[in-house]
Amino acid sequence: MAVPVIGIVAGEASGDLLGSQLMRALLEQRPDLRFVGIGGPQMEAAGMQSWFPLERLAVRGYLEVLRHLPGIVALRRDLISRMLADPPALFIGIDAPDFNFGVERTLRRSGIPAVHYVSPSLWFWRGERIHKIKRSVDKVLALFPFEPPIYERAGVPVAFVGHPLADMLHAFPKQAEVREQLRLPGQAPVVAMLPGSRQGELEQMADLFVQTAIRVQAALPEARFLVPLVTRETRTIFETAIWRHAPGAPEFALLFGHAHDALRAADVALVASGTATLEAALLGCPMVITYRVPPAAATAYKLLRTAYLPYFGLPNILAGEFIVPELIQEHATPENLAQALLNLYRDDVVRDRVRERFAAIADSLRQDGARTAAREVLAMLEQRRA
Repeated sequence: MAVPVIGIVAGEASGDLLGSQLMRALLEQRPDLRFVGIGGPQMEAAGMQSWFPLERLAVRGYLEVLRHLPGIVALRRDLISRMLADPPALFIGIDAPDFNFGVERTLRRSGIPAVHYVSPSLWFWRGERIHKIKRSVDKVLALFPFEPPIYERAGVPVAFVGHPLADMLHAFPKQAEVREQLRLPGQAPVVAMLPGSRQGELEQMADLFVQTAIRVQAALPEARFLVPLVTRETRTIFETAIWRHAPGAPEFALLFGHAHDALRAADVALVASGTATLEAALLGCPMVITYRVPPAAATAYKLLRTAYLPYFGLPNILAGEFIVPELIQEHATPENLAQALLNLYRDDVVRDRVRERFAAIADSLRQDGARTAAREVLAMLEQRRA
């Protein structure tokens, strides 16, 4: 009997994490499954055969995408050709909607069921994509409880599976334990700084984060700054910013990964808008959210904020109100960010209130997400076999 093969594509580090958790949950029930497609180190460690490096998809922002577009188009063409030549039993696209919907639509037309894991942000921008999604996939696995009604109104099969990070981070070690592991002084102010995971993000954010740290340390001389970075390239960009603005100070600890350790150890965090803001919330770390895009894309971002939601950060979106500050684009100055961090650090009442709201968000997302998603996928496999 042929070994069932699942095609799967993740487009960035957060998708690699979700993919690895889903794969392990599937293998608990079906150890005979095999996975092929595009994934990162965590999916490969879970047993995936990755045909292409994940980094070739991990681009963000209009200008960065345009620079890489010919290579991305060629990559998608090659991926589809391999999938059609030896069809998998089912295909799972994890996030990366602009890449995966095209793959899913083509494979679905050829009779391969398609699942999209992680709903694109229809509630934030490009809501018209719901029609494209309906043509492309057999089911959407949504991470957030407010998403299924959007799909149900459009007649798209959907299941709310919760967010696996909420399950994973629930049992994360306490702050004192993590600080001890990182050899941090027990009473020192600790600030986590997460400027992003992509080179393009670091090119926009590194100088801003370093200049902000300089101002925070001027007010809190004992402060320690934890900066998790995921690649050597992003680390080099941040190190260059330090040498440019603050040789010898402040006291930065540059970590290879370990973002969750940094967020748990920190009193407050400065986080570039994205999945990291949700991770900070699930770890109970009060934060200031910031983001900058190149000037050419700034107008589009302003229009999106006006037309859809007043929030950028996932914690505020999930709460339906501003529970943590957002300083975006021209408001993202070192002075503004430093003052917002200092205000948050110095106000115990506000920080406790923020942690309470974060705990409520975590409870709403804790649905044994990876296993719940795996049950949906396995049900589709059974339907196909029947």
